[in-house]
Amino acid sequence: MSVSVNHLSKVYGSQRAVDDLSFEVGAGEILGFLGPNGAGKSTTMKIITCFLPPTEGTVSIDEYNIQDHPLEIRKRVGYLPEHNPLYLDMYVHEFLEFVGRIYNLGKAERKRRIPEIIEMTGLGREQHKKIGMLSKGYRQRVGLCQALIHDPEVLILDEPTSGLDPNQIVDIRQLIREVGKDKTVIFSSHILSEVEAIAERVLIIDRGKMVADAATDQIRKLSKDETRIEVEFDKGGFDMAAVEKLAGVSRVEASGANLFQIYSDAEVDIRRDLFQICVEQDNVILSLNKQTYTLEEAFRKLTGSKQTEA
Repeated sequence: MSVSVNHLSKVYGSQRAVDDLSFEVGAGEILGFLGPNGAGKSTTMKIITCFLPPTEGTVSIDEYNIQDHPLEIRKRVGYLPEHNPLYLDMYVHEFLEFVGRIYNLGKAERKRRIPEIIEMTGLGREQHKKIGMLSKGYRQRVGLCQALIHDPEVLILDEPTSGLDPNQIVDIRQLIREVGKDKTVIFSSHILSEVEAIAERVLIIDRGKMVADAATDQIRKLSKDETRIEVEFDKGGFDMAAVEKLAGVSRVEASGANLFQIYSDAEVDIRRDLFQICVEQDNVILSLNKQTYTLEEAFRKLTGSKQTEA
């Protein structure tokens, strides 16, 4: 089941939280949704899930749109909000029974589905506890259960691993990859390495506008207009002025006593000239690594932000 966002805008007074945003996500596709804090990610997700009406534009899930068929949309979407709302005085199993009834799951279906998603999310030992007694990480798992209980065709996850420990994060990543095989998944995350580990495609927005939409490896290339070489020399006293004069070199930064980062135009390979300078200065290169650009670096450049959170 595909999700189609068409010229979506959300305006609060003079602020455009979402500004003419359009994209599509197909069945079996996992989309990583990134942007600085306040970029409009959560607002977009709330509109897709019919929690907020758009100012302009629309969202369609197959033949249904959010304006004319909000109940049909809700039946087909599982949603985990950024701030996970739970009834803390209810027991885990009791809460999932309650949510199952909301989705009109029959008794037999609830009896089958609840144990299935409890096992899927690792809540087996916690299912008979009150939600208010659980750690933040386990409460997040309960939120994932309520998003999955009706076996939705579209899954919208806003910060799904928030509050989880490293082992739990690995488990939830695997769960998202598994459910993403036959569902449409859109998830946001503050952990950029997590997006690289899960998503096949990344969409980045900044101030409500789309700035990039491509496969994860292609996103990195979008920001790659320079090459970074890390080089370590055998001894100190290396004259970096000669390197700085090489064609295409933009800057040289010291990272340690004999360790330097050399930045140059992506179209220029300075390694041969660098080696020649070392010969002339009677120095030896102990290591030389051409650095690969990360999603974090691409994100910072595309959004024009120094922050590393999405």
